[in-house]
Parts: sequence; C-alpha cells; structure tokens
Amino acid sequence: MQQFTVEANLREDRGKNAARRIRRTGLVPATLYGGKGGAVAVTVNAKQVVSILKSETGHNTIFTLKLAGSGDDKVIVKDWQADPVRGDLLHVDLLRIAMDVRMRVKVPVHTFGEPQGVKLQGGIFEMVTREVEVECLPADIPEEFRMDVSSLMIHMQLRAGDLKMDGEKVKLVTDPQRVLAHVVTLRVEEEVKPAEAVAAEAAAPAEPEVIKKGKKEVEEGEEGEAEPAKAEKPEKSEKKK
Repeated sequence: MQQFTVEANLREDRGKNAARRIRRTGLVPATLYGGKGGAVAVTVNAKQVVSILKSETGHNTIFTLKLAGSGDDKVIVKDWQADPVRGDLLHVDLLRIAMDVRMRVKVPVHTFGEPQGVKLQGGIFEMVTREVEVECLPADIPEEFRMDVSSLMIHMQLRAGDLKMDGEKVKLVTDPQRVLAHVVTLRVEEEVKPAEAVAAEAAAPAEPEVIKKGKKEVEEGEEGEAEPAKAEKPEKSEKKK
C-alpha cells in the first residue's frame, strides 16, 4: 500500500479573504481534530491532498501529517469541500486516529458482471446505494466491496447484509436490509387526462351542433328580428296665431 505524507503549518489568519490568499499560494485551509488533541487550524498542500483522494483507498487512506512544531500524526480525511464548477479544493477536515481504536468509516461498493434480468428479460439494472458504513480498526479498513450481479433477475435485489466481510475484523453499521442494487422492469405510463379536463369536456356544448343550429335558423329566416323602426319624432305643433 502506498504511503502518503502531507506537510502542514499552523494557520493564524481566518475568514474568507484569508482563505483566498492561502489558496493562491497552492495551499488549502484545513482543520485538524480528534484524538487526544484539540481542534487546530492548519494549512496543507492542496496537490498532496488531492493525490490522496484520487488514490485507490481514497478518503479512507491513512497518512502521516507533519505539522511544523508539533510532530507527526496519523490522520484520515474526514470531510472536504470543493468548488462545484472548477473542482478546486476549498477546505479539508482531518481526523487524528489511533491505530488501536476502532472507528467508523464509509466504504464504496462496486459491482461487476451483467445481470441476467437485463440480458434475458429486458430489465433495467439500478445501483441504489454506492457505499456502506462499517466499524473496524484503522488497519482493517477495506478499500472497497465488490459484488457480482450476474445472477440478478427481474425483481431480485442485493442488500448490505449480502456483502462478504470478515465479521471478526469488520462490523457492518449500515442496516443489513438496505438495498444496494436491483433489477426492475421498464415502466410505461399511459397519459391520463386530469378529471377536471374530462368534466369540462363533458359539460361544454358541442361546437358543430351550435353551428348547425345557427345555419338552420338562417334558412328559416330566424336569424334575428329586424331592428325596430325608429319612432318618428312628433311634428312640432304650429304656433298659435
């Protein structure tokens, strides 16, 4: 297993502006906590942390943190933040660990093989849960769990309890009934008109009938009564002589 070492320095400046200045130098703000020591604000080399996150063991990698003036600590990346657009590392949380103390970590789940339910029955394979939480000593943290899904038929599922692990070293924390992957049928939903639309159509008069009726009235001379003749103005009475 590849051994990683990350150099760190104490961080005195706080705030967003200070964090931006730190990142421009190729470093990233970080917080070191856990174990017997208190929380400490530090800066670490961004490239070194990224190389750890991209390694085979990923964020579960145990590495040595060399903090200037404070000696070495065995740590693990507990959490991190990255820019959603550029992907640049923004902040890192580092957790001190003791090699003789059990800890809880999340381990990725990967599948292999082509499900029979997809190949023979036309179903769809879905990955529902991509990682599970386990408890173990730092040295026993699994890199990943691999599951063969070749035997899955439609409506069949693989659950967290189906994962193979050494029960003496690794304890499953995730609910054993949690579905990890399954094969389902393709759903075809028919378009159904809303009840309000159906009711409106039923209540509305048929337009062709209205047109037909109007035509009939025209033919029968019933289109409409003629405007009443305007009443003639009464003649002005002659002035009496």
